[in-house]
Amino acid sequence: MIQDQLKQAVAQAALDHILPHLTRQSIVGVGTGSTANFFIDLLARHRMDFDGAVASSEATAARLRSHGIEVHDLNSIAELEFYVDGADECNGHLELTKGGGGALTREKIVAAVAKTFVCIADESKRVDFLGGFPLPVEVIPMARGHVARQLVMLGGNPVHREGVVTDNGNVILDVYDMRIIDPRQLESDINGIVGVVCNGLFAARPADLLLLGTHNGVEKFGRR
Repeated sequence: MIQDQLKQAVAQAALDHILPHLTRQSIVGVGTGSTANFFIDLLARHRMDFDGAVASSEATAARLRSHGIEVHDLNSIAELEFYVDGADECNGHLELTKGGGGALTREKIVAAVAKTFVCIADESKRVDFLGGFPLPVEVIPMARGHVARQLVMLGGNPVHREGVVTDNGNVILDVYDMRIIDPRQLESDINGIVGVVCNGLFAARPADLLLLGTHNGVEKFGRR
């Protein structure tokens, strides 16, 4: 199977997982990226079966609306039953690296509100240790130099993602060569740097369920 077919398969598996639990009052959290887009397109076929969605980016909101799905402000939502999103990397503890699309902060906020975080990914994203994919860090623009120096002290090689401004009006540093032994501790350490808005480690709040598209079908992994 080609990669798009794997993404389609896990998107369908995620839909199959959440559909039995949806009611006309349900609101679904939806992530950002190519795999999440497959999920949105499938979810749209059932738009009359739930109330609407919360989007993790302006791009996702636009895609949802194009399908006739109402997009809600998260501030008006007390709790989400499900959040469905992809990942750039995932390990055996369902800790993730996210933010290749630049939406890491809003993704992390929506994941924090959701009762169940369903991660959908193809098998190329499964790794033993996080860090092969550069770690995105969203930064207040005036603090970019300071944050970069602090990230070097943590062992990384930060590179400004040129020409990218997040939906929050900030910039992104992609940290290469970061040796991530303890994802939760590193997530905390980076977030503690003055000027950092958020980083792309989802370890304090990992996924609850990983649906992994493989050439042998979709495999399911629960959090250990």
